[in-house]
Amino acid sequence: MIKLEKSRKLSGGKLLVYVFLSLAALLSLFPFYWMFVMATSPSSAYNSIPPTITPGSLLVENFKKVLNQIDFFQSMWNSFVICGVVTLVVLFISSLAGFAFAKFRFRGKNIFFAAILLTMIIPPQLGLIPQYFLISKAGLLDTLPGVMILFFLNPLGIFLMRQYISESVPDELIEAAKLDGCSNFRIYRSIVLPIILPAFATLGIIVFTAAWGEFLWQFTVLRDPENYTIQVALAQLSNTRNVDFGMIMSGVFWATVPLLVVFLFFNRLFISSITDGSVK
Repeated sequence: MIKLEKSRKLSGGKLLVYVFLSLAALLSLFPFYWMFVMATSPSSAYNSIPPTITPGSLLVENFKKVLNQIDFFQSMWNSFVICGVVTLVVLFISSLAGFAFAKFRFRGKNIFFAAILLTMIIPPQLGLIPQYFLISKAGLLDTLPGVMILFFLNPLGIFLMRQYISESVPDELIEAAKLDGCSNFRIYRSIVLPIILPAFATLGIIVFTAAWGEFLWQFTVLRDPENYTIQVALAQLSNTRNVDFGMIMSGVFWATVPLLVVFLFFNRLFISSITDGSVK
């Protein structure tokens, strides 16, 4: 009887958890659903009372309007190039720096690490003017490298990698590799990398989505429409006197779909990487 009562309590508690998680998921997904509804509706539906909650039939027509206003696919390609390069470079630099801070002893290590963490509390808007001046002097204005270079050093990535490597990579394993004559980079490549794949997947999701959603710096640096990212290109849709909300939402919707696909891909990689890392 006691076991039955405990199982009923547990099942009741699990039911409440599932109900809460289901409601939270619905609330999280509703903005995406509303965006899809607006992307399939005329502009007048944006301010309609009561609000429109069912999809319309203008998804293709609204997207054609987007294609007539901006070079959508070129902008998407520019965004993929920027996000892909930034993600790969951040993963490489952050994992190397995290490995150094976690497993090596050198003078000033704690001071350098604290200085890196302190940069996380500085609002990025404060560095906009000096960063623009440096990029201008380097001749990188209105170029994709000028957009990328500021995001190569990621304090959050270094912190995450340092914490993960400290807990997941045994010191004895590194000492054994050194006794076998392995260089530091070979230890990083052959021992550390296979273990930190789960952290790679997690950090990759964070960096890619953050780079995709970046707008202020891209809007400041880029001038040529051929170099526009999707965020800057979509901002041009609202520069007309009569704003077509259906067209804007259609552009936002189609610009979000590739990001969701990439997120799902990295999410599956994250789950499989946990298994691979535990086995290794």
